[in-house]
Amino acid sequence: MDYDDMLDRALAETPDIEGSSDRFEVPDPQVRQEGNVTVYENFQSTVDRLGREDEHVMKFLQNELGTSSHIDESGRARLTGEFGERRISEAVDAYSEEFVLCSECGLPDTHFEREGGVLLLRCEACGARSSTSG
Repeated sequence: MDYDDMLDRALAETPDIEGSSDRFEVPDPQVRQEGNVTVYENFQSTVDRLGREDEHVMKFLQNELGTSSHIDESGRARLTGEFGERRISEAVDAYSEEFVLCSECGLPDTHFEREGGVLLLRCEACGARSSTSG
């Protein structure tokens, strides 16, 4: 095999990456107050866009916001306390940085892998693996 053949083979085996990380947009949080509870109306669509388990995202939000919460039967997050859209958006961005976006290439084409009891974030785009705290 010469160089051109090996290059063609490598390119054929490389996953297609459409666009850039700009294609990854999480919906802005839609929140409203109900007494001392903040209802995160579009929590389920946010979780779907992140491609992660709702309980994992919820646990992170609870820690980040310093509150208790639960997911109601309609898929909305109910957070104890008053939180504005900006604060929740910042927490979702922090989650994306830590558990969705690849630390090497910045793309969202990642999934969790467990190796030797350690949770790793594996990127389908570049092949990088990095440990996570959760």
